[in-house]
Amino acid sequence: MSTSKKTLLLAGGSHADIPMIRAAKAMGYHVVTSGNRPQDLGHAHADETRLADFSDREAILRVAQDVEADALCASCNDFSALSCAWAAEKLGLPGHDPYEVACTLHLKDLYRAFALAHEIPTPLAEGCASVGQGLSAAARLRFPLIVKPVDLTGGKGISVARDASGLRGALEKAFAITRAGRVVVEEFLEGSRHGFTCLIQEGKVVFHFQDNEHYFLNPYMVSAASTPARVPAQAARSLTAVTERIAGLLRLADGIVHIQYILHAGEPVIIEICRRPPGDLYVELVRLSTGVDYPALIVRGAAGIGLGGVTQAEPAGFFTRHCVMSRQTGAITGLTVDETVRDKVIDQMLWWKPGDRIEDVLTHKLGIMFFRFESGEEMLETTERLQDLVRPELSA
Repeated sequence: MSTSKKTLLLAGGSHADIPMIRAAKAMGYHVVTSGNRPQDLGHAHADETRLADFSDREAILRVAQDVEADALCASCNDFSALSCAWAAEKLGLPGHDPYEVACTLHLKDLYRAFALAHEIPTPLAEGCASVGQGLSAAARLRFPLIVKPVDLTGGKGISVARDASGLRGALEKAFAITRAGRVVVEEFLEGSRHGFTCLIQEGKVVFHFQDNEHYFLNPYMVSAASTPARVPAQAARSLTAVTERIAGLLRLADGIVHIQYILHAGEPVIIEICRRPPGDLYVELVRLSTGVDYPALIVRGAAGIGLGGVTQAEPAGFFTRHCVMSRQTGAITGLTVDETVRDKVIDQMLWWKPGDRIEDVLTHKLGIMFFRFESGEEMLETTERLQDLVRPELSA
């Protein structure tokens, strides 16, 4: 392949990756997307597409070699982050952690073992390679327990066992879907759920952003995020300190660190961590609310070219990113946006088409909308009702 531009391979191409694709092109890169779904919306924004399963690290390495990639950027998926770390290590490209470190952060059992060993706030948990091991682990933990595949996100394969009678079923469900053949059994913590995303430079947090997580029919998949977060000011200080400690222990490369946490008894407890962009245009929520070009900074980190002079900026108002979903199955004939929120819409990306069928109400998304509100109270109250205020019209 010959091009006068430097080439960046983004190992994906979904709607969620479009901001990074556009940012990389604006920076002068020839952008190649990957993934194994030719219908993904991001490919149309790239210069070139080389279809390859981004969960296959050797396939991504081959694509990177074929296009003579100068830089790699993960898509909004943990498998992509792992494959990019693997390929970057093999090719000697900057911007990524060593593959072993990437596994420590992106595989739930390895991260929980690391966190517990270093007294990083995390639920008590054990990794298990069989149903029998999971049943044994429960004897050392307190119910209720949440069971998760170690390698999947978005609520896939997750369930809560309130007592011993539900544990075997929860374990079998998780083992049926994990690719790694391992699951995590952890103590289920009550509390409000939030996101903390940040950029690290030379081991220090130079920018951070927090949100409130909102859920719809699927209790384990975030359907909306609102900001500013309704959390004590000390939460950001605590998570900044923890992130910098993790960065020091693992010698993390400059770039994004994204965390999901539960505010439990007033303290943040980390439940997930990753080093790739969060999905469903979350990066646009950061950009729209703070003015910080988060997609471009993520690309700069992944490309290993430095973050520049980024500084902290707080949300300049009250904002929500909302995934449009449905309570019912059926064929889509239209979309109704209630008049009370029409003037609150500041941006959107809708990809539904008349006749599209909704079969799985837990996962099917018709698009993403961004709203700006007048107050924190209006933001929180309205966000909880958006699935009814923005609703698809359906036929059988």
